[in-house]
Amino acid sequence: MRHYEVVFLVHPDQSEQVPGMLERYKGLIENAGGTVHRIEDWGRRMLAYPINNLVKAHYAMFNIESDQAAMNELVDSFKFNDAILRHLIIKRDDAVTEQSLIMKNKDEKGDKPERGERRRRDEESSDSNDDSGDDNDNDNAEAA
Repeated sequence: MRHYEVVFLVHPDQSEQVPGMLERYKGLIENAGGTVHRIEDWGRRMLAYPINNLVKAHYAMFNIESDQAAMNELVDSFKFNDAILRHLIIKRDDAVTEQSLIMKNKDEKGDKPERGERRRRDEESSDSNDDSGDDNDNDNAEAA
């Protein structure tokens, strides 16, 4: 059996169905005698370019070990599912079980403050700098 990495994009209106799809595809692989090493739901992300006039899609990825018949069945299920916008299957040399870079970055972003909070802090620090800068301008004007 070979190792594969499968990534697929789901229509953003169908995002709530992704966990069910992952379970269905996992069952399909396991029933064919394969093994699922890793499943990741990356969530909604911006697309690099519009696909079917959509700018966002729901990404999902899993690493599997299966035979060619199971892969053919998986590809057929992707092709006949209208919710799947695109899919990519990559042959791997070995099973990958560690967390992907996208999930690591997603976890790190959870630790950081929200974008709006960062802006407010930046504005507050720039406001305090502006106040001190105004005093220097007045001193320079008086000296001239």
